[in-house]
Amino acid sequence: MIAAVGHTDLTPETLALVEEELRTRLEHLADDATGLVRVGAGLPVAFGRAVRGAGRGLVVLLPAQGSVPAVLPRRDRHAAGELLRLAEQMRLMPYDPEGRDACVGADERMIATSRHILAVWDGSPSDGRDATAHLVAYARARGIPVDVVWPPGATRHPIPAVT
Repeated sequence: MIAAVGHTDLTPETLALVEEELRTRLEHLADDATGLVRVGAGLPVAFGRAVRGAGRGLVVLLPAQGSVPAVLPRRDRHAAGELLRLAEQMRLMPYDPEGRDACVGADERMIATSRHILAVWDGSPSDGRDATAHLVAYARARGIPVDVVWPPGATRHPIPAVT
């Protein structure tokens, strides 16, 4: 499996750049491994499109409560529909899609089952809202190869000023 992780606050222009870069990298990877991503808006959809564009299979992880899919946050529902249409397979994983720590834990479990990680990451440290640096370190500590994807011109939505 080739998993994707990365920032959740990418601009629409950056998502287009990232999708193209991911497709190119997937086309040039020697193995024919399947793509694996946790359901969500933004990067997961760009990765799903890139995986299918590169002619690979896609597995989508959905949150579960027991043996039933969990209700997704409103922001992820449309994306889930597209990802499920792109996917060859979906798997249920127990985690709360509204909980940051639960999502990070789900990403760690996803990484642990993968043999390669594509990380859409600008090199910034993890903070209270973004755990990409942590996930890159987690994969590297387990000896899983990580390719960092940050195309020229990529940007993130600015953090709102606290007033």
